[in-house]
Amino acid sequence: MPNIRRQLFKQKLLTALAQRFFQGVIVLAPIGVTIWVVVSLFNWVDNILPNLLNFIFPQQFALVNGQIPKVTGLGFLVAIALVLVVGWLSSLFFVERLMSIFDKILERTPGVKIIYSSVKDFLEAFAGNKKKFDKPVLVCIDAEDIWRIGFITQENCEHLGLKDHVTVYVPHSYAISGISFIIPLSKTKKLPKHINAAEAMKYAISGGVTTVDELTSNKEADVVQTNI
Repeated sequence: MPNIRRQLFKQKLLTALAQRFFQGVIVLAPIGVTIWVVVSLFNWVDNILPNLLNFIFPQQFALVNGQIPKVTGLGFLVAIALVLVVGWLSSLFFVERLMSIFDKILERTPGVKIIYSSVKDFLEAFAGNKKKFDKPVLVCIDAEDIWRIGFITQENCEHLGLKDHVTVYVPHSYAISGISFIIPLSKTKKLPKHINAAEAMKYAISGGVTTVDELTSNKEADVVQTNI
């Protein structure tokens, strides 16, 4: 009997330790990954300036071991300032005209136009004036009553010879990839009004782990705190 009790006690102890360990992983892993991504991105941007100066002026400004010393945060601030300046200049009329000419040249250059157009359209779809991922819907693709979350990117596909069809982008879970489908409009269904594009994207990418109720309640809590 004592041996059986010891074995049961050891099993309970190991089970409890395993549960606490995995619970700790669940708490620390998202924090650790987030910190690692943010720090890595910061260091990558921060290293652009000294690496660029070392490449352009390898001897003129070399002070430490033949290298320009790095001032933490300076490269990041310079990069942010450069992006802001470019954004401001691009809003000026004459600069906008020059950028339009340059844009047409790149879009007509063989080979380059594929990369340039794809990256430009992708960024504008998320943050530009031509946002495309702002119409979340449910789409029936695989079988009847099996639905996926997607985003209508083209509401008219007559240029493809398909009437009453729409182009829908369906994101993959836990990935930055997705698939575009051209389907009849009748196979799409609008989401409830309280679900916006960001919440729909988060739900799809998380594989449904983040529920709409959680997103809505968190949003309402933020509103309450703001009002307070």
